[in-house]
Amino acid sequence: MKILAAKMTSFDNKINRIEDIKKRSDIWAAEKAKRLTEDRGKGISSISVFDALSKLTPDNAVVCVDVGNNAYSLGRYFESKQQTFLMSGYLGSIGFAFPAAMGAWAAVGSQRPIIAVAGDGGFCQYLAELTTAVKYKMPIKAIILNNSELGKISKEQRAGEFDVWATDLVNPNFSQYANSCGALGIRVTENDALEEAMKTIMSHDGPALLEIITDVGLI
Repeated sequence: MKILAAKMTSFDNKINRIEDIKKRSDIWAAEKAKRLTEDRGKGISSISVFDALSKLTPDNAVVCVDVGNNAYSLGRYFESKQQTFLMSGYLGSIGFAFPAAMGAWAAVGSQRPIIAVAGDGGFCQYLAELTTAVKYKMPIKAIILNNSELGKISKEQRAGEFDVWATDLVNPNFSQYANSCGALGIRVTENDALEEAMKTIMSHDGPALLEIITDVGLI
């Protein structure tokens, strides 16, 4: 009887956990839907970026994630399936995504789609490696969230009640840079153009870069 009672208790606890997870999932879905409607007129929200990426990323893709707000937003809003994710574990290794994508390509070649997700600060660390991807015909798809700022550092400064200092960036036009390197580059400034541009990048036969002008406040 004790064994039976223990099994019943375990079963009831499992049901309770499932119900709790369902409630939390519903809360998250409602919050995501609400945030998708936010627009401050200062760029595309990260929520919209990762909602679109969730829809268009192949199930067998290798997704390489940088550090910073782009990584936090991906964790909050990307709805994963069977994709593989490579990340540095927030160890301050800014610039991780694109070199990691090159390493993934070296491991699996063109057998699986490879996507690098980075902010403008991270991508600038290894900007010239795009020429390497072109030289060796690595079909890496780079998704660059450009808010002209080291957004995570700004956020930490504000959280510590410090002045925001030395986090603004002067960036090139990344899409034009990609095209000049021999890759496909597209820049998006309006939410309505986001999904179509992402489809074009994903279907391109070769290295491609999608530069998305984003709102640093909508993460």
